[in-house]
Amino acid sequence: MPLGLFAQNSVSGTVKEQATGSPLPGVNVIVKNTTNGVTSNFDGEFTINNLKRGDVLVFSYVGFKALEVAYTGQSSINVSLEEATNVLDEVVLVGYGSSTKKDMTGAVETVTTKDFNGGNIASPEQLLAGKTAGLQVTPPSGAPGSGASIKIRGGTSSLSAGNDPLIVVDGVPLDQSGRGALNYINSNDIESFTVLKDASAAAIYGSRATSGVILITTKSGSAKAPLKFNFNSYVSWGENTDDVGVLSSDQFRNVVNQFGNPQQIAILGDANTDWQDQIYETAFTNNQNITVTKGFAHSSLRASVGYMNQEGTLKKSYFERTSANIKYIHRLL
Repeated sequence: MPLGLFAQNSVSGTVKEQATGSPLPGVNVIVKNTTNGVTSNFDGEFTINNLKRGDVLVFSYVGFKALEVAYTGQSSINVSLEEATNVLDEVVLVGYGSSTKKDMTGAVETVTTKDFNGGNIASPEQLLAGKTAGLQVTPPSGAPGSGASIKIRGGTSSLSAGNDPLIVVDGVPLDQSGRGALNYINSNDIESFTVLKDASAAAIYGSRATSGVILITTKSGSAKAPLKFNFNSYVSWGENTDDVGVLSSDQFRNVVNQFGNPQQIAILGDANTDWQDQIYETAFTNNQNITVTKGFAHSSLRASVGYMNQEGTLKKSYFERTSANIKYIHRLL
C-alpha cells in the first residue's frame, strides 16, 4: 500500500470577499466532520495542517455562504466567499421598530418556526433550547407548570438584579414574578424568538435588560388569504423510570429487631405498604389547539383557542391552561 495514502500534509491560502476582493479576517477553516480547524488572519491568510487526500475544507463566516473545497494534494487553496443576502436582509424586530441584520450593531439572533424543537412541547422555552449560541435553557424541576431557567451568556453578576432576561411579547414586557410565567403563553401561537444578547439591549429597554432580552412575536394572518381552519391535538404519557431505593417492610423490621430498643420493637406492625406506589401514578398530557385565519385586501385576522392539561407523576399534581388569542392587523397602505 503506498505510504502517500497516509501522509499528513498542510495547505495555505487566502480568503477574500467575492464582491470586493477584500481579504476576510476571522473566517473559520475546518476539516469537515473533524475538530481540526483554524481561522484566517487579518490579511485573510490561513495555514491548516494534518490534511490527507480526500479531506474536505469548509470555509464559513457570518453573513456569507459556507463553501466546501476538496483537498487533493494542492499546495495552496484560495477562495472567495459570496455574501448571504437572504440572511443579512432578514427583518429583525427590536424595541423601537424593525431593522435588518446587516444594519444591526448588537448581537442578535432570530429563531423562527422552521427552527423550533418538535415533539411534546409544554412550555415556550422548550422551543428555543439548543437553538442559539450563548442561550442556556436549564430544564425545570419536573413539576407540571414549572418554568425552565433561561440565561443569556451566563446572566449578570449583580447581587440585587435578577439573572433572567427580560421577555417581551409583541412589544409588551411580560410579568415574570409568578412561577413559570412563560408557560401561560401557548407555544402554538409563537411565530419567532429574537434574542438580544449584549449590553446594547439596555439602551432600548433600560436596566431590566441587563441580562439580555428575548422578543417573542406571535403568529398573525396573511393578507388576501382564504378562510382557513386548523386543528391539532396530541396526547402523551409518562411515568417514573425508577424508584428511590429504600428497605422493604421485612428488611426494616429485621433492622429494628436487631438494633432497636424494646419500645421501638413493640410498635412494629405487620403492614407491607409500598408508599411510592401509593403516591406516584402514570401521568397523561393532552393538548388541543384550533386556529382560524382569514385575509382581506388590506387586513388579516388570526384567532386561536388552546387547552392543555399536564399531569405530574406525583398524584394530585397538574398544570392546566386555557388560552385564547386574537390578532387583527390593518394595513393603511
